[in-house]
Amino acid sequence: MRLSEKVRVLEKRPIADEPTIIAGLPDVGLVGVIASLHVISSLKMEEVGIIDSELLPPIIVLQNGLPVSPLRIMGDKDGKMLVIVSETAIPASAVYQLSKAMVDWAYSKKAKLVVSLGGIAVQDRQNIEEPKVFAMASDEEMLNLLKEKGFRIIDRGYIVGPYALIMKYCSLNGIPAIGLLAESFLHYPDPEAAASALLNLNKLLGLDIDVSKLKERGEEIRLAARDMMKRTRMEMARMRKSQEYDVPPLLV
Repeated sequence: MRLSEKVRVLEKRPIADEPTIIAGLPDVGLVGVIASLHVISSLKMEEVGIIDSELLPPIIVLQNGLPVSPLRIMGDKDGKMLVIVSETAIPASAVYQLSKAMVDWAYSKKAKLVVSLGGIAVQDRQNIEEPKVFAMASDEEMLNLLKEKGFRIIDRGYIVGPYALIMKYCSLNGIPAIGLLAESFLHYPDPEAAASALLNLNKLLGLDIDVSKLKERGEEIRLAARDMMKRTRMEMARMRKSQEYDVPPLLV
């Protein structure tokens, strides 16, 4: 499969085939970004590639005085687990080509599994102590796996944004994919929801990522992420994210 001409995946070191890929992109409550950055820190991942595109804003992230790409690929020591994380809001106008390029690249790497981490907005989030996590799958085999492991399944409804497209393109190209969506605030960074998503990722992949720091540093994380959430909120509106709350399709 040929990657989009406007999106370039640049590998900084050789990446082995058949990785498990975790996607953490700005969306509801920044759940995916917060969770993915915690995975990267916990597993001491290093940058193995970047996703570059003229469709993205002209932004770099400075870390210890050095520039890094806001949309990058991080890998563990063995290269068998990768995280695609974005520290900038993805423009609604770019979401189709970026999502397709990510899936095309995953296909070229014969990805064993793509897991999207995100949030699903609930109105009474402030009254929920332990956010529930709901799952979706790209095919029947993955759906059965989720059921066997006791995950709550999203039976009906709409998903809007990059995770919707990642799931769509994975399904079309035969890439096993799962989405884990935690109950979350819509427009506020939600580290507690990210912690719930990670506990379910542990269950899915047999990991042992400690989430206590996410809960202990919740207010600090919220403050640090508020500007990204503001930009993400504007892009979600352009993607018509509100359609997720429409009445689900009729069964016929």
